[in-house]
Amino acid sequence: MSGFPTHPEAVTAEWLTERLRAAGELGEGEVASVSWQPIGTGQVGDSARFSLTYRGEAGPSTLAGKFPAADPTSRGTAASFGLYTKEVSFYRELAPHLDVRVPRTYAAKVDETGAEFVLLFEDMGPCRQGNQLASCSLEDARQGIRQAAAIHAPSWNDAALIDRDWLHTRPEALAQIKALYPQAQAIFAERYADTLEPELMRVCAELNEASEHWFGREGGDRCLIHGDFRLDNMLFDIRSGAEPIAVLDWQTVAVGSGLTDIGYFLGCGIGNALRREAESELIDLYCAEMTERGVPLEREAVWDDYRLGALHGVSTAVFSAAFVERTERGDANFLSMARGACSLAREHDSIGLLTGKA
Repeated sequence: MSGFPTHPEAVTAEWLTERLRAAGELGEGEVASVSWQPIGTGQVGDSARFSLTYRGEAGPSTLAGKFPAADPTSRGTAASFGLYTKEVSFYRELAPHLDVRVPRTYAAKVDETGAEFVLLFEDMGPCRQGNQLASCSLEDARQGIRQAAAIHAPSWNDAALIDRDWLHTRPEALAQIKALYPQAQAIFAERYADTLEPELMRVCAELNEASEHWFGREGGDRCLIHGDFRLDNMLFDIRSGAEPIAVLDWQTVAVGSGLTDIGYFLGCGIGNALRREAESELIDLYCAEMTERGVPLEREAVWDDYRLGALHGVSTAVFSAAFVERTERGDANFLSMARGACSLAREHDSIGLLTGKA
């Protein structure tokens, strides 16, 4: 037994009263009743919105919660790669040291196996859920870039933040990823052979052939990275427009080049049309935001890392498609991610840069 609720149905009025009092959100009152409904489209975790009534003094009328995926394949993948442990640890240990806007957390617990967890958050609605299938406005993309800098600059080469064991892929896990990637590529290629353009599928195949150059590569300036920095993991106009943006879903937080998040966001996140129109502006904005936050950067210095960042979108789309629950929206998401990331990588010869041929 985990000692905490691991499904929305298991969340009780008594537990919510305890958590809200501990967080200073509730005084002498108590939660009288709780109901819930599913929210979000995540594939390695399930989310819910809770509606609360009170006896006596009242607290928040709604809260958001996140729990292990109901699908056993997705849950097993998440536990195997420590994704739940990473997200809980992010909120406990790292979020207070960054400038990125994340929801306030009232509970953050994970069991020793890494397979059971719960996160209880402030409800940031009403808001707009980002949707990578629909792209976004240029202003939304700018807000995303500003949040990337709010992650990267405070942690830039800061050993106190980035040298934590749970942030780094264990050697045995890295070996497992390398061993499984050819299988993932085979599944991806067969599944999407008739829907992903051949020239883009070729980029996926080339990254598989060059995987020894890709997985485990190190070097350069390091910082915290989100790892899945795309529109589906962002909320816009939160609290009816009181704030512009918040960033969610930190199960892939890691240490790496900040340009990995930028290449991923522009490749996977915003669609080719907006990326081609605003690529230069958004990279310049990132450099300006980082410089303002005390990390001077110029486009020429980050360009190659940006080109390589596109490949994170390729490998994420390929690997995730193979090892999480297959859904209609998931297929659409992975195709969108691959299409955008492969297009960026193809236009900027990311594979050639990776293999030393460009």
